[in-house]
Amino acid sequence: MRLRRSRSADHAVIYQVSSLCLSYPDDGVLASIPLLDAALAEQPADAAVVALREFVEYLRTTDPTMLRQNYIETFDLSRKNTLYLTYWTAGDTRRRGAALGEVKQRYRDSGFLVDLRGELPDHLPIVLEFAARVDPAAGADLLGEFRPALELLRLSLTDRESPFSPVLQAVCATLPGAAPADRRAVMAMQGAPPPAESVGLEPFDPRLLPIAEAR
Repeated sequence: MRLRRSRSADHAVIYQVSSLCLSYPDDGVLASIPLLDAALAEQPADAAVVALREFVEYLRTTDPTMLRQNYIETFDLSRKNTLYLTYWTAGDTRRRGAALGEVKQRYRDSGFLVDLRGELPDHLPIVLEFAARVDPAAGADLLGEFRPALELLRLSLTDRESPFSPVLQAVCATLPGAAPADRRAVMAMQGAPPPAESVGLEPFDPRLLPIAEAR
């Protein structure tokens, strides 16, 4: 008898759901919870889907004020958990301006107008939405190139026991190969981010970065 290989979740669905889950939990995001449930219900229960269901349940059952406070404390006040991917790869240096320009060029090359919604082009929710809805191939390439940043963010949120950790677990579960077990393994990857002294300093406000004019 021939066994059928189990079906994995649609990466476009994983990326679109993750994009919303990593966005600031305003009223619009919270109103989308039934849509997130419905999208995930149509997918096979692989590791990424199970992780996202866990986070959506957190969104559903947590007081909105607490949700927003936790989001700000996690992503806006700590460089260790920044969602700006080029910060992990280029640090707070002039090189980051060029890296941001390269991401913007990928968006232009897609032939679509990408709405950054006032964010820098490397903001992870924007990259995920690009991969989900605009250009899956180019989006997958971007996520692959930023894999060290994604894995470091995953490890950081896991160490913190953050409720946002399952979302990064879901995103990283879509990437090929085994996940690195620790920071040393991530740093051994090709194109690894800068040394520890360049990442992980607090406090952090992305609006104050020197390259913010590249927005």
